Amino acid sequence: MDLLFFKWLNHTLTTRHFSLFLPTYHLVFSVFMSLSTKYNPAEVEDKWYQYWMEAGFFKADSSSGKEPFCIVIPPPNVTGVLHMGHMLNNTIQDVLIRKARMEGKEACWVPGTDHASIATEAKVVQMLREKGIKKSQLTRDEFLKYAWEWKEKYGGIILEQLKKLGASCDWDRTSFTMDPDYYKAVIRVFVDLYNKGYIYRGQRMINWDVEAKTTVSNEEVLYKEDGEKSMLYSIRYKVKDTADDWITIATQRPETIMGDVAIAVNPTDARYQHLIGKKILVPFINREIPVIADAYVDKDFGTGCLKVTPAHDVNDYEIGLRHNLPIIDTINDDGTINEKSELPKFFGKDRFVVRKEIVKDLREAGHLVKEEEFITRIGRSERTNTVIEPKLSLQWFIKMKEISKRAYDAVEEDEIKLHPAKFKNTYRHWMENVRDWCISRQLWWGHRIPAWHDADGNFVVAETEEEAYKLYTSKFKISNPKLTQDSDVLDTWASSWLWPIEVFDGFKNEFFDSTTGKIIPGKNKDLDFFYPTNVLVTAPEILFFWVARMIIAGYEYMDKKPFEHVYLTGIVRDKQGRKMSKSLGNSPDPLELIATHGADAVRTGMLFSSPAGNDLLYDEKLVEQGRNFANKIWNAFRLVKGWEVNQSLPQPQECTIAIEWFESKFNQSLVEINDHLSKFRMSDALQAVYKLIWDDFCAWYLEMIKPEYSKPIDSATYSKTVSLFESVLKVLHPFMPFITEELWSELASRKAKENIIVASWPQVGSIDVTVISEAAVAFDLIAQVRNLRNSKGLSPKEAITLYCSKTDIQKFWSIAKKLANLNDLMSGSEKPAGTSLLVGTTEYIAVLEGKVDAAKEKETILKDLEYQKGFLASVNKKLENERFVSSAPPQVIDAERKKKTDAEAKIKSYEDALRKL
Repeated sequence: MDLLFFKWLNHTLTTRHFSLFLPTYHLVFSVFMSLSTKYNPAEVEDKWYQYWMEAGFFKADSSSGKEPFCIVIPPPNVTGVLHMGHMLNNTIQDVLIRKARMEGKEACWVPGTDHASIATEAKVVQMLREKGIKKSQLTRDEFLKYAWEWKEKYGGIILEQLKKLGASCDWDRTSFTMDPDYYKAVIRVFVDLYNKGYIYRGQRMINWDVEAKTTVSNEEVLYKEDGEKSMLYSIRYKVKDTADDWITIATQRPETIMGDVAIAVNPTDARYQHLIGKKILVPFINREIPVIADAYVDKDFGTGCLKVTPAHDVNDYEIGLRHNLPIIDTINDDGTINEKSELPKFFGKDRFVVRKEIVKDLREAGHLVKEEEFITRIGRSERTNTVIEPKLSLQWFIKMKEISKRAYDAVEEDEIKLHPAKFKNTYRHWMENVRDWCISRQLWWGHRIPAWHDADGNFVVAETEEEAYKLYTSKFKISNPKLTQDSDVLDTWASSWLWPIEVFDGFKNEFFDSTTGKIIPGKNKDLDFFYPTNVLVTAPEILFFWVARMIIAGYEYMDKKPFEHVYLTGIVRDKQGRKMSKSLGNSPDPLELIATHGADAVRTGMLFSSPAGNDLLYDEKLVEQGRNFANKIWNAFRLVKGWEVNQSLPQPQECTIAIEWFESKFNQSLVEINDHLSKFRMSDALQAVYKLIWDDFCAWYLEMIKPEYSKPIDSATYSKTVSLFESVLKVLHPFMPFITEELWSELASRKAKENIIVASWPQVGSIDVTVISEAAVAFDLIAQVRNLRNSKGLSPKEAITLYCSKTDIQKFWSIAKKLANLNDLMSGSEKPAGTSLLVGTTEYIAVLEGKVDAAKEKETILKDLEYQKGFLASVNKKLENERFVSSAPPQVIDAERKKKTDAEAKIKSYEDALRKL
């Protein structure tokens, strides 16, 4: 054992002496043999996670009789691997679930994955391509066989990665949105909603991915934060039956002019009122189209004239409905131009190729008036990055207006609380403008729509093919029909909206009443116990697409909300404020971070700056801060366990005072920590724990009770210190589970399964604010004496004498004397010469005669005096300003007056010191 290290350890937590003379008893020397000088996460984390799993600490039992606390994980895509957003989201969930477990609740965190139709199908197609196989060469069943093989091989990776983070999920409850029972539940809900009249089939404007050849949901359409460069083309159209009258429109999409059916102008735009009702000729094809008036048109954008192409723009489609305009779809599903364009030279060519060619033709024909570059938002498919094509298509939809009403009221009336509350406005806006939900996707991987069609376009909806034939025969009176199941699958969100219910098997036959379309209460023990869940932790961008829909499903099938609280995290950005992405190369590998710094360090690093709903500016220095914090706690433990304990020693007064102070300080901090956690202020809660441990426990408490060099500690103080150490480990455990479990196991002997993961969360005790206040004053004095030593170059070993006419830290004087290395306090009416220290409004004089250079001391005092006089002058100027005094809030005026009083006291102190010199 390195005795120099011991010498170093006992004087400060990172630089404090340890007894050079190891006693013959009470010192548990084996601690130092088993614990390294630095915390090594790699030796600890896998060991404890495996132990927690084997001990069954993560498992939840609905028959326990405890108060339930349940979180369902936002299921990551089965294609996913751990990224920084997952790290933040799941760390927050684990903090909440671990605290609840320590509070004696039946903590249940349900994990699982989402089948992610588009993403998974793309992965499988890529895998097949690498094998030289095209999807078009396979039958549906053959393709799905490959898809399931891919899922079984790669689908569980992200959940295994979450274990490295320390996620304490009940892994026995792991769900997958295409598990057999879950699949049946999704189909059952589709049939039920169809029978209730909520689901219908119709032609509507949707987002079309021309590469994946499927519809995509709005949240799967991404926009670059700073927009993209595009061209705005001003094109002139001839007014029919005129010699040389033209109308000029502005468009980004000249390749769609063959689908134009009208020109729209604002009815209040005087420039074009004379043209309303007249006919215009579409360039090249000379189709006659009307000029119409519509308030949607922005008079100030472009030329103020809008070409209306209902088949290829959402807003144009709405205008077309209002004016009963025809629809001409000139773009195929693969993004090529079709015969409806009436220009054979473009047939079969890609839309963007045609754009370049038609711009050239328009220029040569004299139709192109102007081209100007501008920045705009261009929607791209999240999965293929191709530009989304707005398209009219025959799809399946859910009518959302009626079914959404209870979900709207639940958030409005705070039955479900959003954190932070600012997102209530976002939710309200979405729900008040809700549109019918397109739930069909042109894919093979997913929940196949349970509709069976005949050759004439008739169809029936049923849970099974057998039921479909019976229903069809009964409805259409046709025997031996030939039916084909709909080839589309459901939108992924149309399965995951059932997540909080179906993870507890809510839609099984024995629990579901098909007559009422409701889940029967009292039948499903797990569902009745854990639903509604307590909190959902997710991202704001899916507040409507997932969260709102889960709320809708909860009220529709359970007559209950699915969760009490929704905690909305921010986006993890780099320190330049950029969103993390592979293309920018600014997203670190979370597993590499864990391997380098440890899971506890990464968890705390993520939480140090993650206020709810606000973006997190990630900096690896925060993770390093977390690692340093772990080492601080580790060394504090080594310090405490390295002390010699003497059973016969009485407890020193300063130790009694230190314990009294820290107990009050701990309880005060615990109130703050509990309050932050109850309001989902995770970063604030961690900061409070950090300050409690680093500053209050390590820097002050352990310093106060530390025995003198080479001397033992009394048993009463030692026992209480171990107990207090246990308390601080408990409040730290939800944030840093691994190191706290390791130190807990070493701090005292434990029974089987007497682990910190299930230890009781501390209860708030008494708080003596007087003791806390007096200690703060003493700490200020100690800090000022230490600063004085540094500034004067005085040795820490050299005791200093202080003078004070009337100190207000009598109780803590013995501690101040010990920590600042002071002689007995001088008092009396005559102030000695020395350096003034102002602690609050109390002046102390450090008697430094013979210890410092008088000339230098005078120079320093004069410099400080000049500064204070200047500062006082600036404060007086403010207070003499009538406008400031009359308009500033009272607390601001009071603060300025206090500054004045403090400055005057310091000036007097410096002037007295100069006279003494």
